[in-house]
Amino acid sequence: MQRSGRRPLRIVLAEDSVLLREGLVGLLGRFGHQVVAAAGDADGLATAVDTHDPDIVVTDVRMPPAFQDEGLRAAVALRARRPGLPVLVLSQYVQRSYATELLDSGDGTGVGYLLKDRVGQIEEFVEAVDRVAAGGTVVDPEVVRQLLRRRRDPLAALTPREREVLGLVAEGHSNSEIARRLVVTEAAVGKHIGNILAKLDLPPAEDTHRRVLAVLAFLRA
Repeated sequence: MQRSGRRPLRIVLAEDSVLLREGLVGLLGRFGHQVVAAAGDADGLATAVDTHDPDIVVTDVRMPPAFQDEGLRAAVALRARRPGLPVLVLSQYVQRSYATELLDSGDGTGVGYLLKDRVGQIEEFVEAVDRVAAGGTVVDPEVVRQLLRRRRDPLAALTPREREVLGLVAEGHSNSEIARRLVVTEAAVGKHIGNILAKLDLPPAEDTHRRVLAVLAFLRA
């Protein structure tokens, strides 16, 4: 089921639920990727990364023994030891502090934070894996909404459509992808993004990655 143009990835997966772990192994394999190791705890994750040197790590936030933030801590530590290691973190619930800590690790590239519900949207989930592995930044729309709630005043000037576009920009989508999702022209998307950057007093950015970093810097402020 590998799609044309998709690069096969070597993935280290960390998830304590055996059922979900095995399901993710099968799902990623269907799209041409190889899970070279599947760990059930943070220590196993660190060992697997050192052993296999993967293209990307996909890990749960909460893992044994305390089921708090062991997976996230391991991911942040791995990115500190291995600058540029792409990491996609999965979480059952929105934890703004977790999202912020992960997004602040390294230089902000090759990182993603998704809710586990997103896994059920198979194409979007696999696209997120591909995007993060390629150095992109992906943030779950619900995480974006929660972060935005802290910045109500600056966002008051945005129209509902601009808020919608802002959420898609933060997810890492290009202008053409946003246009396709919203069924509008790419020129219209470009105009919306220009308005958003101006209203939020953010510097103009020529590519998707710089736009995402600018938006995330604003959300974390």
